[in-house]
Amino acid sequence: MALAEDIGGVDAAHRRGLIFVFTAGVLWSTVGLGIRLIDDAVVWQILLYRSLSLSVFLFAVIRLRTGRSPFALIRANGGASVIAGLSLVAAYSGGIYAIQATSVANAMLLFATAPFLAAVLGRVILGERVRRATWVAITVAICGVGIMVADKSDGAALRGSLAAIGSALGFAVFTVALRWGKSGEMLPAVFLSGLFAILITGAICLATGLPLVLSAHDGGIAMGMGVFQVGSGLVLYTLGSRSLPAAELTLLSLAEVLLGPVWVWLFLGETATLNTLIGGAILLAAIAGNAVSGARRKPPPITVP
Repeated sequence: MALAEDIGGVDAAHRRGLIFVFTAGVLWSTVGLGIRLIDDAVVWQILLYRSLSLSVFLFAVIRLRTGRSPFALIRANGGASVIAGLSLVAAYSGGIYAIQATSVANAMLLFATAPFLAAVLGRVILGERVRRATWVAITVAICGVGIMVADKSDGAALRGSLAAIGSALGFAVFTVALRWGKSGEMLPAVFLSGLFAILITGAICLATGLPLVLSAHDGGIAMGMGVFQVGSGLVLYTLGSRSLPAAELTLLSLAEVLLGPVWVWLFLGETATLNTLIGGAILLAAIAGNAVSGARRKPPPITVP
């Protein structure tokens, strides 16, 4: 009876994890639609307002979850949190610019290269072993990315694609920094990234003459994205990821990539080029294949000391 209850508890936790992580992917997938609905604000203004609401939201969540100040958790993780926070600022900036400069489908699919970039950085910086299947998947993904950017000959679309790859690199550095700091907790580092983004984007706006006061429409959307799209998604992902294996997390994360272009197509009629669809399909196949191959590996034998 006790064993059955334990199994039932594990199954319930697994189902809850699936729901939380999938919902997080759905929330994150709305980033393209949110940015498309903004009328006049540019990347630095959007990121400033989004970071303001994100920082307040995460401060409250972290205090409620841990009973500790986010600053104490950041200090405990040392320099890794600083690197992770700054890398997220770069990722956020590149992501917003990419969506403004190229199609949502193109940007979202290129964002999906982050796990492969993290694998390469983990090998170079931390000496982590990369499976042979992952190297094959990286090679296939590079082919897919090449097809996606091949038709981006005009300046704006090409810059947008490069910014999307730069954003993926920022997320990869964030992932590696957390592993380097041996921290399994994302939220304090994301909170710190919000503070960094407020300082950096505020300074850029002042230096370039961009107004700090946005229209109620643009400011409301940007701040809503900070709470409901980024912040709530991170909280749900953090809660759900604890009960799911890495392969399932990877496959569920594809919801963000697949749904992002769907929202702008449904609500705004935005479509993708043939190269983006073909290259994106190859990239998604590489991600899914790598996740499935990892799930099929035999677990190491259990030894009794």
